[in-house]
Amino acid sequence: MEDNGGAPSNLLDDAVGALAGRFVAVEDSVETSAAFVLHHLLKRALSPLSPTVVLFVSFAHPFSHYDRILRKLGCNLAAQRDNKRFFFFDMLMWEYQGERIRDEEKTRGDGLVALYGEIQKLISDLPEERKNSVTIMIDDVSLMEVAAKGSTNLVLDFLHYCHTLTSELGCSLVALNHGDIYSSTERPTLILQMEYLAGILIKAEPLATGLAKDVHGQLTVLNRGDGQGSRYKLCNFHFKVKENNVEYFFPGSRS
Repeated sequence: MEDNGGAPSNLLDDAVGALAGRFVAVEDSVETSAAFVLHHLLKRALSPLSPTVVLFVSFAHPFSHYDRILRKLGCNLAAQRDNKRFFFFDMLMWEYQGERIRDEEKTRGDGLVALYGEIQKLISDLPEERKNSVTIMIDDVSLMEVAAKGSTNLVLDFLHYCHTLTSELGCSLVALNHGDIYSSTERPTLILQMEYLAGILIKAEPLATGLAKDVHGQLTVLNRGDGQGSRYKLCNFHFKVKENNVEYFFPGSRS
């Protein structure tokens, strides 16, 4: 079972707990990015004391972007890729490790089906002891929807397929989405469905009081528990993103 890899505990890790078999939905806004949460969970998964294999699906940035950021956090993604602990799906070009996921005749829906097939095959080829120590990360769902030509149903189908792996194999799924990019005043189906499926929901929001020099925003973590001793809990705390780390602290704990 995955833990925080032996790293010093912080408020985010305490709120999230173990990820094995869980779906973590991360929501942010244009004003307050939650990319740092994804980076934190990625570094945690690739800790030397963790057995986790990460399958990272990126619709947002190339490999070099994450490699540069994770190096600042003390994690070498290139080395982890060479060690077969980190597999990067570059969906900017709908490619994976130089092989076309789709040809010109196929639709975007076929591309997502093929992508899931690649993920499923990669997991099935892992050693037996590693199959329940897999984390699938998606950055980000809103861009996946754009790539699917706005088809919410195709994206939901893909997320449902990946979600089945959490119950069947004990994999974990982490997906980032932007909550305020939709023009409608009603909450879109995609976000509602993600929140419904998620065992852990993390929201990054601006401070209600506006901008502050030493606080970049607030995190709300809703952990619904796993039914195996982990209880339902709701946590709220502030954060400040620095060059090489992120500070987490409770409201009012700083003068």
